[in-house]
Amino acid sequence: MLAGNSTGKEFTVTTFGESHGKVVGVIVDGCPAGLPLSEADIQAELDRRVPADTRIVSARIERDVPKILSGVFNSVTTGAPIAVTVENKDVDSADYEAIKNLPRPGHADYPASVRYGGFNDYRGGGRFSGRVTVALIMAGAIAKKLLSRFDGDVLAYTRTIGKIRSDKKFSTEEIRKNRYVASSRCPDLACAGRMEEAIVDARKEGESLGGVVECLALNIPVGVGDPMFDSLDAELAKALFNVPAVKAVEFGLGFELIKMKGSESNDAYVMQNGKVATSTDNMGGILGGISNGMPIIMRVAIKPTPSIGLEQKTVNLTTMEDASLTVKGRHDPCVVPKAVPAVEAAVAITLADHMIRSGFIPKVLERKKIVG
Repeated sequence: MLAGNSTGKEFTVTTFGESHGKVVGVIVDGCPAGLPLSEADIQAELDRRVPADTRIVSARIERDVPKILSGVFNSVTTGAPIAVTVENKDVDSADYEAIKNLPRPGHADYPASVRYGGFNDYRGGGRFSGRVTVALIMAGAIAKKLLSRFDGDVLAYTRTIGKIRSDKKFSTEEIRKNRYVASSRCPDLACAGRMEEAIVDARKEGESLGGVVECLALNIPVGVGDPMFDSLDAELAKALFNVPAVKAVEFGLGFELIKMKGSESNDAYVMQNGKVATSTDNMGGILGGISNGMPIIMRVAIKPTPSIGLEQKTVNLTTMEDASLTVKGRHDPCVVPKAVPAVEAAVAITLADHMIRSGFIPKVLERKKIVG
């Protein structure tokens, strides 16, 4: 196992598999015993990964069916490592053989080849493919179910695709109800259609688009996080950067804060329903690396899909001469919609780990009465 394939200290997630390998899988160690869990729970999250509108996604569409191999007995977690796999069935590697010595611009082909001495699996991007988010989403399904036992909730949705942005202020219920209704994953259903048409137009031009995914973590108790080097925002940012194609992360108002004065940016404390709260949430629910009880607000920037239908410049790694290529095969013209459940998963995994570390989630959820 190569270094870097595991994350977490108490709720530990290790992923494995490549885009065109036999399986993609995950091992979750440290999930508390006593959590009801079934393959249907994981299937529900995986089904959210691929939008229904085939015009805006790759032609590689396969229903990922998870298999729980260990760590669950009588539909309840045992405290042992949970292993889950999904088979890769719809695989076509022919197009990658033709360009294996021509690194695709915007992809990890060249640095991966150098890093691993040319032994990396180049088919479909191998370990560096967006396909590996299947493993992330499976672990996220477990983390989300665990968080829900303690009223925690993670909701991600599309805010921007290309130049089209929804500035609508959503209620929590609107987000929860509508974020997966449209294929663009935007809960602003009036704006969602324009986003989808923009993706279709880009595809016709041989181009691609990026965008912004916004994410809320709700009902996270005060005091989650371990400063200084394991602060909650730092750990969440790291997890979010592990989602392929993420190139920027911000919390609360993020870069907009530089335009404000302290009197404008500070979140004033107030009493609400007998509890301490803040009148605004400009800081995004985290202060000093610790949750403050307000919604944790995050946004990630997703780059345009690097595989496009236009001719691009590259080099031939065999002849070491300039070259050009046109990427063929099956590619998403925009990965933002597929990134939404992956962002939810990354955030849920990190929060589950920190809530166990902070003592908010016990290592055994419910103890059976032992007779005898």
